[in-house]
Amino acid sequence: MSSFTYLREGERVGLRPFRLADGPEFTARVRESRHLHHPWLNPPTTTEEYEAYASALIEGDGRVGFLVCERGTGAIAGFVNVNNIVYGAFDCGALGYGAFAHSAGRGLFREALPLAVAHAFAPEDEGGLGLHRLEANIQPDNAASLALVRGAGFRQEGFSPDFLFVDGAWRDHERWAITAGMPGA
Repeated sequence: MSSFTYLREGERVGLRPFRLADGPEFTARVRESRHLHHPWLNPPTTTEEYEAYASALIEGDGRVGFLVCERGTGAIAGFVNVNNIVYGAFDCGALGYGAFAHSAGRGLFREALPLAVAHAFAPEDEGGLGLHRLEANIQPDNAASLALVRGAGFRQEGFSPDFLFVDGAWRDHERWAITAGMPGA
């Protein structure tokens, strides 16, 4: 059984902050999931890379990360990050996420993504991020990711050629977003 306190919980998953102690499990799951992540994302595969990655998320300088864990066991099923957070008139962040191979296709992220959205939109005085808008930029061939955001209530807002440098090349991305108050938010 899991001994973690989750920030948000669903029936099968919970969201909790990254910890430096999660490095061995996280990086082992990343290595097992290379075939699933390539060419969409490149999470850390070594303890050293993980420590730098997690430290930046823990410190929260414009970004925050959550581990998606199976509630019954506490096993890490993946991660959801909110990057490039800008407050003020914008109150927006860019969403990034990845499921690990052992949890893919089980519906865990269909449960986890709405939890992350709810946490991002919850007021800061209630422990949330107090955001108004979340954006997700997704390569057009990433059918699983497109289905995930579509199912979570995001709307497609546009197309950006050569948007992000991924896997050695500038890649086109579809732009998807959800704002507080939209269905699914």
